[in-house]
Amino acid sequence: MGLAAMIIGIIAVVLGFIPFCGYFALLPAIVGLILGIVDVKQKSKAKQPKGKGMAGIVLNAVAIIVILLWTLVFAVGGAVTIPGVIEDFNVPPIERSINE
Repeated sequence: MGLAAMIIGIIAVVLGFIPFCGYFALLPAIVGLILGIVDVKQKSKAKQPKGKGMAGIVLNAVAIIVILLWTLVFAVGGAVTIPGVIEDFNVPPIERSINE
C-alpha cells in the first residue's frame, strides 16, 4: 500500500501543477492519502520501515494543497474579471456608439 500511495502521489503532484488538470487528480490524491495513512499505521504496529507510506502521505498532501491553491487562484481571477465582462455586455449598442 505504501508503494501505491507513493506512485499515486507522484502522479497527483505532477497533474496538480498543470492548470485545470488538477481536478482529475483530486480524487486519486485523497485515495492515495488514505492508503498512505493506513500503510503507516500497519507498519508502525508491525515495527517495519514506513518510508514509502510517509512519502505517499507527503506527496498526496502536497498535491491536494496545490490543487486547492490553483482552484483559489482561478476563483479569485474569475471573481475579479466577471463583473467587468458583465458591465461591458449591459451597455446597449446604440449608447455605446454615441458615447464613443
